Amino acid sequence: MPTTPLSDIDLPLADVLAATGGALRGGNPRLHFSNVAVDSRLVTPGALFVALRGEHVDGHQFVAEALARGARGALVERLPPPSATEGTPDSPALICVPDTYRALQDLGRYWRARISPVVVGITGSVGKTTTKEAIAEVLAQRFTVLRSEGNLNTEVGMPLMLLRARPSHQVLVLEMGAYNAGDIRLLAEIARPSVGVVTSVQPVHLERLGSIERIQQTKQELVEALPANGVAVLNADDVRVRAMATATRARVRTFGLSPDAEVRAEGIVGRGLGGVDFTLVHGDCRLPVHLALLGRHTVYAALAAVVVGLALGLPLEEAAAGLGHIPASVRILVRPGLSGALIVDDTYNASPESALAALNLLAELDGRRVAVLGDMLELGSYEEPGHRRVGSRAGEVADVLVTVGPRARWIAEEARRMSRPPATIVAANDRAEAFEQLRRILQPGDVVLVKGSRAMQMEHLARALRGEAGGH
Repeated sequence: MPTTPLSDIDLPLADVLAATGGALRGGNPRLHFSNVAVDSRLVTPGALFVALRGEHVDGHQFVAEALARGARGALVERLPPPSATEGTPDSPALICVPDTYRALQDLGRYWRARISPVVVGITGSVGKTTTKEAIAEVLAQRFTVLRSEGNLNTEVGMPLMLLRARPSHQVLVLEMGAYNAGDIRLLAEIARPSVGVVTSVQPVHLERLGSIERIQQTKQELVEALPANGVAVLNADDVRVRAMATATRARVRTFGLSPDAEVRAEGIVGRGLGGVDFTLVHGDCRLPVHLALLGRHTVYAALAAVVVGLALGLPLEEAAAGLGHIPASVRILVRPGLSGALIVDDTYNASPESALAALNLLAELDGRRVAVLGDMLELGSYEEPGHRRVGSRAGEVADVLVTVGPRARWIAEEARRMSRPPATIVAANDRAEAFEQLRRILQPGDVVLVKGSRAMQMEHLARALRGEAGGH
């Protein structure tokens, strides 16, 4: 699992031994590590390399490479051959443990307990990253905040993220992703959040988790783990999230558009690429808010951020001011493209709900609207209905629709059934075919939405449409 390496830390070997209970072989007991890496290619001088056993790759095969790159030591389950340590300027510290995965998690737990920050955990089927950024910006009005980066939201990434924290960080804002039931319970046990935010429960990863009920239970693991003096921040508009109020010991606070939500939005107006305006309502207070974020759906992230701010003692006005610092491009990149078109790159991932939100944004934009939509994966029994639901909305919004992949043909089929379907509908087999079609279709003034599941690598198509190297 490639991740960005830790940098600029000061992790004593003594702490690694105390956290993991490992047996030291070689190395200076007073040694300190400057970063931690699980990918030998990302090792920098002074690192601690953690040799993880993957399904296809065993990190122990790369201990010698990590040491050659300057690692001061390695966390291992078995000692490397003597030849692996030859040629290093000093004897490397080899810390032997029964299970390097568990040892890395124990190290994350240890470090989190040592610095003792307030931890805000965020989970949900969609909107985690935008919500994380919104919360971090709101809390940064008053606190020193560290937020999750990249893919550091798993049983491997979470400990690495915790190890980035310094005693000066007052609040950690951490995404929590789940591939299987129990994953979020483990992450919560490692990070020990006192505030837990659940954005939504949708049929995302349905193929893996099996049912919407299991998805709900998996997300609910976060609020179940909160302490009695903690705060569960729940989306009042999502019936499955709202139901989690009975599953936690923590105080429950809600956000949404529902009249009974503690913090809610009224009068939402989408401004296309100009962001979103709405009235923020809390009790008797009403404040006008402008978000640079793109799409009306991003209001939910803003509302969740305000609730977290209030829970941590910020007045409403201060929390609302923080919303003005959220950048427009948390996930969406807008750039000029071929033939004078404008490319709206929303390719990080896709589910039916996020695709619908992206199409709603496209509907707000001026110009001929071109939707380029790839397969959405891991939907299980919702696969065909989910694609057809997106196709129905695409048929309403798009002037031109180009689909990519076999599942996305359902999107094209459904769009064709509209009483006034898009003028042009192309069902391409792959990105290359889609690009050739789009190169002929695009005109000056077109606005082009590109979206699809991560495995479809639609970002390469978006780059090609921008005329950038690496596009395909």
